[in-house]
Amino acid sequence: MKTLGVFNIKGGVGKTATAVNIAYLAAREGFKVLFWDLDPQASSTYYFRVKPRIKGGTRGLVDKKHDLDRLIKGTDYDNLDILPADFSYRLLDIELMEKKLTTLFKIFKPVTNEYDLLVLDCPPSISALSEHIFSIADGLLVPIIPTSLSLRTYEQLMNFREEKGYDNSRVWPFFSMVDRRKKLHRDIIDHASDEYPEFLNSYIPYSSIVEQMGIKRAPVHAFAPSSPPALMYNSLWEDLKFRLQLL
Repeated sequence: MKTLGVFNIKGGVGKTATAVNIAYLAAREGFKVLFWDLDPQASSTYYFRVKPRIKGGTRGLVDKKHDLDRLIKGTDYDNLDILPADFSYRLLDIELMEKKLTTLFKIFKPVTNEYDLLVLDCPPSISALSEHIFSIADGLLVPIIPTSLSLRTYEQLMNFREEKGYDNSRVWPFFSMVDRRKKLHRDIIDHASDEYPEFLNSYIPYSSIVEQMGIKRAPVHAFAPSSPPALMYNSLWEDLKFRLQLL
């Protein structure tokens, strides 16, 4: 089972929309996907029409007091299951602070042979939880709005990981919520390859269609499969599939 974390220190960058759409595309292609909504706000869980509750809460999950199979829920989509969010996840940092970095791996060990891909929708922060995610992720997908402050935050993330000894070649940044009507967005994207050659070529446009995910409670492809955002998510997934060696 490969593990993909969708992560950013900043919130409001299109992280949850990206995680949901990538998980949907992987499942549609026939991969067995498990989605874990780690954010206590439970946006991904809401999109998938699942109740945001984990029996036993954070402590029960971390201490493996309950059978993981009973906590995982099905979604409306074939090959796509979810471990829902729970409001107690706000305490997950505290629960993991004194735990070994293998803790998350051990949580999922009972189902590693049942799934091809684990997608983590990560809350925005640098914390004990972040380090646990970094330790198990085969790749870290980082959506970046094309602004100076967002790029500065990305540099902070990379510097932190380098100081901690993580492999930054497994970090895959891409531009999200791109509005090409804005000169700043155009300029940053057009010149990003000079300063940030590691950025993926695919970018996700700012679009009301993506915002409609909250109304439709569904991935973009479920209601607007030919829209520009859907096509760009397709491109992003093709790149990730290669990088994760899910061919």
